[in-house]
Amino acid sequence: MILSASPWIKRFADSVPKDRPILDLACGSGRHGRLFLRMGLPVVLVDRDTDKVQDLTGHPQIEIITADLENNSPWPLSGRSFSAIIVTNYLHRPLFPVLLPCLAPSGMLLYETFAAGNEQYGRPRNPDHLLQRGELLRRAQGAGLDIIAYEDILEQRDSEMRCIQRICARRPA
Repeated sequence: MILSASPWIKRFADSVPKDRPILDLACGSGRHGRLFLRMGLPVVLVDRDTDKVQDLTGHPQIEIITADLENNSPWPLSGRSFSAIIVTNYLHRPLFPVLLPCLAPSGMLLYETFAAGNEQYGRPRNPDHLLQRGELLRRAQGAGLDIIAYEDILEQRDSEMRCIQRICARRPA
């Protein structure tokens, strides 16, 4: 089953520049890559398990990369740049220094994942997998990105409470 795209990602999708591919990192079923594909944009899907996106194999605007991003292997996207980098429900802090430089001028970072406090409501509970208060905002600002929107909230979605941080930020032209 493929979930629908996050409302946060949908909110900013039309603002993404159309001149380079979109990176859907830790893509899972590729729900966000599929959103941008429907918009006619080329998409790069990356995950350690790409079985859930195999139905897209051979599509002329899709590149699928199977890579374990947490095993200290070389970054599989060195030298590439993207109009948008989409990350949802995933956090591996060592990726920030290699991920954010892949954002092209005017490119957008759309990131949404669990934050501290979420351990009260469900998974993930491990603090290594939860953003600390303001962490996503500090990382984007530290990379020189312009902040378009940011939230660090407790929300209810599908009758479940969850602590979330989300950001939309743009690399200056």
